[in-house]
Amino acid sequence: MAHPAGLDFLVDRTDWKEHRFDDTAVPEITDGQVLFRVDRFAFTANNISYAVAGDMLRYWDFFPAPEGWGRLPVMGFADVIESNHEGVAVGTRCFGFYPMSRYLVIEPSSAKATGIVDGVAHRDGIAPVYNTYNPTEGDGLHHPEHEDALMLMRGLFMTSFLADDFVADRGFGEQAVLISSASSKTSIALGHLVSTGGRARSVGLTSARNLDFVRKLGCYDEVVTYDEIASLDAARPTVYVDMAGSGSVRLAVHSHFGNQLKHSCTIGATHWEDRGGDDANLPGPKPEFFFAPGQIQKRTADWGPAEVQRRLAEAWEGFRTFSESWLEVKRGYGRDAVEQVYEATLAGRTEPQHGHVISLWDGE
Repeated sequence: MAHPAGLDFLVDRTDWKEHRFDDTAVPEITDGQVLFRVDRFAFTANNISYAVAGDMLRYWDFFPAPEGWGRLPVMGFADVIESNHEGVAVGTRCFGFYPMSRYLVIEPSSAKATGIVDGVAHRDGIAPVYNTYNPTEGDGLHHPEHEDALMLMRGLFMTSFLADDFVADRGFGEQAVLISSASSKTSIALGHLVSTGGRARSVGLTSARNLDFVRKLGCYDEVVTYDEIASLDAARPTVYVDMAGSGSVRLAVHSHFGNQLKHSCTIGATHWEDRGGDDANLPGPKPEFFFAPGQIQKRTADWGPAEVQRRLAEAWEGFRTFSESWLEVKRGYGRDAVEQVYEATLAGRTEPQHGHVISLWDGE
């Protein structure tokens, strides 16, 4: 069966402002391989963080690209249109990490109703959660009418769920969790979990531009702008969750709280242009990068995979319902839409209430 030509969106790995489209042939599959048609995917500030950590966490290794270029991973849905693997049927729809492309070929090393694992050689050693494609029929979080919300927030919600669990598990004794880039969807998810959990106060740090939006969300017990950090209670034991990745903000937070800062963890890089700074000489604890797959592996061992999924699904449903009060989904199709969303997100020009779901196909 003939399929329309392929198309890839590529980013210069040394200068993310440079990007291009490559027209490609439809991939041909061999024994044991599966061909996905990528339907649509979400693009948020979280995907810019993948470029920031692309080399350190191997995000650039997910999908091969021409020398010097990269294919950013995005979360979305795709359908199997050809299969040479006995465990994967044509027509299977899966949620997972895909490239910003029309097609993806995988080589399943395991194919179950709960997950199809890509065992292709170039992804060897990458955390299993990144290599797993979840068939919708066996996915407890999937509801067809909520696919856009799943694409936009499932991955970042899982990160926030695990970050909240990590802080609770470690027992830092915090009375507040301070979250930068409070208007980002990952931060909103974490703020919601902290405030509803009742273990500590949820405090959001945001720009003056997004202050009203963040305050109206209702998921933060307190919201201040970046230039108001000194107004926070410095005597209150606090954990800092850095979603912004800004060196200057990190310095201000550490200097203000000093030894009352019980932990400092870095997750995102929405302020990627200000990611410098000398962390070695910061007051208080040394910032640590939070690696979500490590926490999910720990909890899988602690609770078992079924209990992890039960707790995640319960928490997700509460957050998804909450998101209906503020999230506006924006759909876009074709090259122009993908380019515009990418450039706006990279430049920080997107509106926090908007969730962009895009596709390299020209229509629904």
